Amino acid sequence: MKLVRYGDTGSEKPGILDADGALRDLSAHVSDIAGDMLNDAALDRLRALDPASLPLVTGDPRIGTCVGNIGKFMCIGLNYSDHAAETGAAIPEHPILFMKANSAISGPYDDVIMPRGSTKTDWEVELGVVIGTTAKYVTEADALTHVAGYCLCNDVSERHFQTALTGQWTKGKSCDTFGPTGPWLVTRDEIPDPQALNMSLDVNGVRRQTGTTSTMIFSVAQVISHLSQLMTLHPGDVISTGTPPGVGMGIKPNPVYLKAGDVMELTIDGLGQQRQTVRADD
Repeated sequence: MKLVRYGDTGSEKPGILDADGALRDLSAHVSDIAGDMLNDAALDRLRALDPASLPLVTGDPRIGTCVGNIGKFMCIGLNYSDHAAETGAAIPEHPILFMKANSAISGPYDDVIMPRGSTKTDWEVELGVVIGTTAKYVTEADALTHVAGYCLCNDVSERHFQTALTGQWTKGKSCDTFGPTGPWLVTRDEIPDPQALNMSLDVNGVRRQTGTTSTMIFSVAQVISHLSQLMTLHPGDVISTGTPPGVGMGIKPNPVYLKAGDVMELTIDGLGQQRQTVRADD
């Protein structure tokens, strides 16, 4: 299934794509794509519905983030061997974890707003993992059974804030709108191998990132298992699992960063596309 949340920010409704890719309303069957409705039993109830029998959503509504009421937005840094190489960083021994503030989360087509003082806003296409059932001390073998589904994320980053301001990476990762997520939550049955997905990102029509999840240093299962040893993962938590090479800061000899008016377009096999226009904060 491809589950969608649509409507104005803060008032999104649940939806599902039918066989023709048309958006159908799920409001009569579920209040939101969030929390307890992400477990296998709840998803099976939605799967039993005939999408063609649901009300067709007309017009061109805004598409919101594909998961509501996200609990934790966790991100894994330097998780692609070829990306670590382009930044000159050593291969980490364990998954590097940082958090994005939930106020950074935005829809897949919403504008990305560069904060005041930004000089090095960068892009990062990433595979997002949505937790469906509580995970604590889980093994790698069982880790993927706790996944509701997968989505596309853009881990937008302000590199000056991230590296030059005293503190941790979170400063450069948590600016408003720096977490576009969606457009769809694709249930895990449609993604049999999360380590075999091609991904790309263009800026102004120029291909900047091309990669595959097969080059992850730590697989999705390894990441989930590792994090679950440290903290309980809850339904609706999101893990953004790292980015392949081609980020702006890695361009040699002169890094390239986003400016107002730039357009980012992202895609991952089976997970849809994102498109954001960059603008400066007022």
